[in-house]
Amino acid sequence: MKNVVLLFLLFLVKAAVAQGNVSNSVSSSVIIHKDPRIDMLVDKQANINVAVKKANGYTMQGYRLLIVNTSNRNEAIEAKTKVYTNFPQLKAYLLYQTPYFKLKAGNFKTRDEAEKYQKKMNTIFTKGVYIIPETIEIKPDKDALDE
Repeated sequence: MKNVVLLFLLFLVKAAVAQGNVSNSVSSSVIIHKDPRIDMLVDKQANINVAVKKANGYTMQGYRLLIVNTSNRNEAIEAKTKVYTNFPQLKAYLLYQTPYFKLKAGNFKTRDEAEKYQKKMNTIFTKGVYIIPETIEIKPDKDALDE
């Protein structure tokens, strides 16, 4: 019985060593066969991404007005309503950054544009309106969409 177990262990060791030798005797290169339709799909998705970005607009560095920075959600919502009521041409952004609600408005390319609205809003929001630099959304030109 001991001889059978010993013989079995020898075969097991030989098999383990043989695995290492087999990998050395065979070429270690891998050949990958890729379907050319994958490249077509990748190109198509890239074109879709570009079209969506053009349709939705672009971003750039600009300015927004910080109107409210409060921990009271209702106060922030009321301020947003005032912005849309008095300045319907501006887009308002209500953000929650624990524990504060921040209301920002506008997409101004220059600080001068932001200052004009800041003066108007200071009459409505007595706590003060501040100009902050931020990444803003801009709408693309019609000509840029046709390219």
